[in-house]
Amino acid sequence: MHRGKLIFITGGARSGKSSFAEKTANGFGRSVAYLATAQPLDEEMTFRIKKHREKRLNTWETYEEPIEVRELVSRLGLEKEVILIDCLTLLTSNLLLRKENKVEDSKWQEEILLEIKKLAEVSYKVPAQVIIVSNEVGMGLVPDNTLGRVYRDILGRA
Repeated sequence: MHRGKLIFITGGARSGKSSFAEKTANGFGRSVAYLATAQPLDEEMTFRIKKHREKRLNTWETYEEPIEVRELVSRLGLEKEVILIDCLTLLTSNLLLRKENKVEDSKWQEEILLEIKKLAEVSYKVPAQVIIVSNEVGMGLVPDNTLGRVYRDILGRA
């Protein structure tokens, strides 16, 4: 097994990215940490999270962490063979909305990008195989609001 690589899986919404990432993770090792970034903020998302939990292998350890993903990767990357982060899209959203009143602040946007860069750096340094899932958001319509455009731009740059 080759360890210490970073695999980035991206695609459209509901295109099978998570399933593909899970199959990929399963092929790399038995010791898998699944880092879920989704937050159950409404009934529909609560249902999606439940369905994802049911699909996961019961031998995997699941960590539900919407913000402090880098710290988890740093620690778990020394203990596990594989870390699957699902997903960068929601992590970026979670980071952005921590200070929703600063969405248009370019310094705040740069802080978010720096956090994502640090996550990538940690992912390369740990011996574990790290797999990151993300949605492709830049190939569709231009969002009609500032928050949507800033979000798309940050995720695209990440």
